[in-house]
Amino acid sequence: MFCCTRLTRLGERMSSMSSTLVETVSINYEDFNESFLTCGTCLCMYDGNEHTPKLLQCSHTVCLHCLTRIAASQTRDTGSFRCPICRELITIPRGGVQALPPSFLVNQLLDLMSRQRREVIPKCSVHLNQELLFCETCDTVFCTICTGGSHNDSTSTCAEHTIIPFSIAIKRMSEILLYKANECISKLSQAQEGVAKELQRLNDSKEACLEKVNSTFQQLQMMLDKRRQDMVAAVEGLCAEKRKVLEEQHSLIEAEKNKVEQECQGLQYQVEVRNITQRIESLSEKLDAATNLGEPRENSFLSCDFTHNDCFSTIDRNLNDLGRVRTSTTFPSLCTAHIDDEAVAGIEAVVTLSTVDYHGDLRRTGGDPVQAEVLAVEPEGSPVPLSIKVTDCDDGTYKLYFRPPKPGRYGIKIEVFERPIKDNPLYFDVTEHNNPIQVYGGRGSGKDEFMQPVSVAIDDMDQLVYVLDTGNSRIKVLNYDLEFIKHITNEGLNGRSCTGIAVSNHGLVVVNWRTKAVTEMTILGQTLKSFTYNAFQEPIDVAVDKNYGHILVADNGMRCVFVFDAEGKMLFQVGKKGLFNLISSVAVGVTSEIVVADSRIQVFSAKGDFLEVVYDEGKGKGRYGGIVLDSENRILASRSEQKGRNYLQVLSLTDSALNNILDSNESKLKRPSGIAVTSDNHVIVVDLGNNCIKKYRYW
Repeated sequence: MFCCTRLTRLGERMSSMSSTLVETVSINYEDFNESFLTCGTCLCMYDGNEHTPKLLQCSHTVCLHCLTRIAASQTRDTGSFRCPICRELITIPRGGVQALPPSFLVNQLLDLMSRQRREVIPKCSVHLNQELLFCETCDTVFCTICTGGSHNDSTSTCAEHTIIPFSIAIKRMSEILLYKANECISKLSQAQEGVAKELQRLNDSKEACLEKVNSTFQQLQMMLDKRRQDMVAAVEGLCAEKRKVLEEQHSLIEAEKNKVEQECQGLQYQVEVRNITQRIESLSEKLDAATNLGEPRENSFLSCDFTHNDCFSTIDRNLNDLGRVRTSTTFPSLCTAHIDDEAVAGIEAVVTLSTVDYHGDLRRTGGDPVQAEVLAVEPEGSPVPLSIKVTDCDDGTYKLYFRPPKPGRYGIKIEVFERPIKDNPLYFDVTEHNNPIQVYGGRGSGKDEFMQPVSVAIDDMDQLVYVLDTGNSRIKVLNYDLEFIKHITNEGLNGRSCTGIAVSNHGLVVVNWRTKAVTEMTILGQTLKSFTYNAFQEPIDVAVDKNYGHILVADNGMRCVFVFDAEGKMLFQVGKKGLFNLISSVAVGVTSEIVVADSRIQVFSAKGDFLEVVYDEGKGKGRYGGIVLDSENRILASRSEQKGRNYLQVLSLTDSALNNILDSNESKLKRPSGIAVTSDNHVIVVDLGNNCIKKYRYW
């Protein structure tokens, strides 16, 4: 028997079992041959010789032997014969019955049957006439007589089982084995291709390294050649200078010698005493001159010294330190990454990549080439044009910095050696809500906590936060982690009416709207100076321009900003009634720009000249509580709107497109007022409505 013909319902053969039997189909080998592979006339099996199957025009198949015999008895002079099966008249083609077309279907079946191995039905070793069955559910081989346990109706209490003939199971297992083998071979082939590519990359890396080594040492050789040429030129130049002096002296001596020889010619014939005496005097003078010319005016000393310093040892040491050959044991597919904090739209996100070797041990050194790309989930996998900064921590970890532009779901694809890391890409959600990372204070938090805090200032040098605790007439000092350090008290803080605080070059400056006084004090609370101004009506905020030492006081009654020097002398005022609404805050930029907030944000030069309106929402739509500028001249402001929405706003003096809204979700602001920034891109906001201060990331 082989697969596919006679329908046998195993369920009928095993009606006494509760297990589910799979209906299978079988074909009797002899029946198949008799029906499809035997000539219906002579009942002989078709073959490729005498009994070759021929296809007639009526679509019946008859062997060549029968057709030859029939054609010989029927054709006579007609050139045709009748089909022995349907009696249709068949025209004999030119060339005789041998020219009739072969039956391709029968030939294909013959080829198939010649390759087909007749299956042997496995039989039970105890009950020889019983076919073996196989239960796929419990992996058991049995026959219908010797079966027991869950395949016996009398003991069956479990769920239905799937049972098939054992011959089918063997064939299925063979197919599964073949499939698994092919799949394994495919994966091994892919692995082999991957290793081959890595070998090719290794070769490429080696060639690149060798090229770099050769290029570097060619540069060094050029430097050495240049230095050699400079030394040779120095030797030649100094030698030429000395030679010139000596050759000039040599020529002068030669000339004097010639003169003496000329004067001495014919002296033996001189008889006049006077002439002889004159010649003797002249020669005496020349003798004195010759004595002076007797010593060389220049010396022959010329030395090339390489031992005047430790240059050889320095060069040797530097050459040993020149360059390094690095490798890595990082195994990318085991490396992992995670996002450090909750990702917020518009704020820099950080992903940490940790590298391990093939054995899963953490790497302790850096230097691996890391590539990354941010992907958007919608549309699936599309790249996001974001700049990603990769920082090597040199301890086996890497920091990846990027700034997601808007809320949504993203993924970051990370590769090391151009090979993906584990769980790549790393998916994460970006929220629009910027929750505080730290909170200090709160309603009902005790007598030592805040009572109506209104303003805050930061000293980045000492990393201290100064909060103007107006209701308690004091300044609370905290560190950057918002941990309490101490309180500062001063007479300028009395009356529960201080509304502004700033850090000066000498300490702290506060303004008191009730006493109309500006007080500068040390961080210990000692008064340095205090002044007022007769035009003050309602001074509500203060700022310090550290570039010039100027003190700026915003006055709501006068609707302007007064600018004083460090000693409290009035210099000029910015604005007047009609230009400002109720002023809420004043701040100073990096280059001494004066920034004033009411319902808008307006910018003036250091001399008070109007420059621009950075943000104009119109009158009555909202009001700013506090304003500050960071080291990049980004403006941060706390804003409250009529509908009860309170948030932080990030603007820029140079980039008009920058307008980020930082809205807290889990810890909403209520009447935010004073605001200050740290050097590490954190902002501290006074939440007057909740009697606390909150620290946020903002960039």
